[in-house]
Amino acid sequence: MKPMPLRAAAILAAVAVIASSAHAENWPQWRGPHFNGSSGETDLPTTFSPDDNVTWKATLPGLGASTPIVWGDCVFVTAQVPHSRDLWALCLDRGDGSVRWRKPMGRGFGNKQGNTGASPSAITDGKTVWFYFGTGELVAFDFGGNERWRRNIAKDHGPFDLLWAYGSTGLLYEGVLHIPVIHGPMRGQTKPGGIGFLLGVDPATGKDLWKQARPSEAERECVQAYTTPIPFEVGDRKRILLIGADHATAHEAASGKEVWRSPTYNPAKDPNFRAVVSPVVIGGKVLVCAPRGGQRFYAAEVGKEGWVWTKREHAPDVCTPLLYEGRVYVLVGDHRMIFCMDPATGKTLWKGDLGGKTKYQASPTGADGKIYCINMKGEAVVLAAGDAFKVLHRAEMGGGDCRASIAVSDGQLFVRTDARVYCIGKRRGR
Repeated sequence: MKPMPLRAAAILAAVAVIASSAHAENWPQWRGPHFNGSSGETDLPTTFSPDDNVTWKATLPGLGASTPIVWGDCVFVTAQVPHSRDLWALCLDRGDGSVRWRKPMGRGFGNKQGNTGASPSAITDGKTVWFYFGTGELVAFDFGGNERWRRNIAKDHGPFDLLWAYGSTGLLYEGVLHIPVIHGPMRGQTKPGGIGFLLGVDPATGKDLWKQARPSEAERECVQAYTTPIPFEVGDRKRILLIGADHATAHEAASGKEVWRSPTYNPAKDPNFRAVVSPVVIGGKVLVCAPRGGQRFYAAEVGKEGWVWTKREHAPDVCTPLLYEGRVYVLVGDHRMIFCMDPATGKTLWKGDLGGKTKYQASPTGADGKIYCINMKGEAVVLAAGDAFKVLHRAEMGGGDCRASIAVSDGQLFVRTDARVYCIGKRRGR
């Protein structure tokens, strides 16, 4: 065989590297690169423990429910120190877990049913990272840790009025930071009417682009929500979906204008139906879960009246369902149970008991034919995605207040317990 010329060999090697990196995905926002908890990543670890298959582990200065956000060689995470309540924004080195930089973000608040000032996750586009906190503090940094701008949403638009404190994450989409504030008074309230809004912020300057009021006839705790907006696209129409105050709504991404509102998911007018579970886009529809683990799911076609289908089944109270490879995986954390659902009809395809010592509040992640879950005691479960319930691995990662979803990127898992981040598996390289 005639030897390959060196230049041709170099070109083929470069093409191979590019092809390999093309399949590597970052984890830029809370629900990942596709806004539904899934990733196209492959070659991810199946088995691991605190000492097995671990590339590095980093101890954080405090606790938090924020999911690790991964882009290139950087891992972004937030933390709140338990006693002082000091808030921190951190950038970890993806290679060894060392702290590249960390910035003080003021003081948080006391634990509200697991919600601290470090519950919202960071957001990045690969050049800038935006940190958002339950106090309303919103700050932009470049990847070198240089501050670009800083503001406080609660100071600029009024204090957050939520029984369990603010816990939503913002959304970067179509050149706008979408910040949800679905709140309102509940103690002693006698008249209905929430005062929530969706705020559009310029990611380059931090200035308001628009503010869209979200009126509601919901009463008492129903006016309050802890949900994160999710994008929805039909043709060239770019929408933002939001759940709270007894309805799902769709908003123009560019202006925030409300263009659709679902029927109520609270027909019985339960006064305690605060929403925590974010919307899930399934084809041209939005999936809504009845709050507080209610026994009802709703699917609506955005832009049309009525529900496409409804389903009687235990709904999750906190965990947002995962859409992965054409199926919806619903983690019902209080019951330590997961089931697989056909998104077209709502039919249950299978159901399984996850077991473990406590409930789940972190939303599940899907990639590489697997589903990754972690409960509040740091017990991770790896399931096979597909036609039947099958547990592939269990790992006790430790901790006592684990609420962050597992992130995946370039062949690795990023598992946050309460005060640690584990990088698991080998990076495929670029």
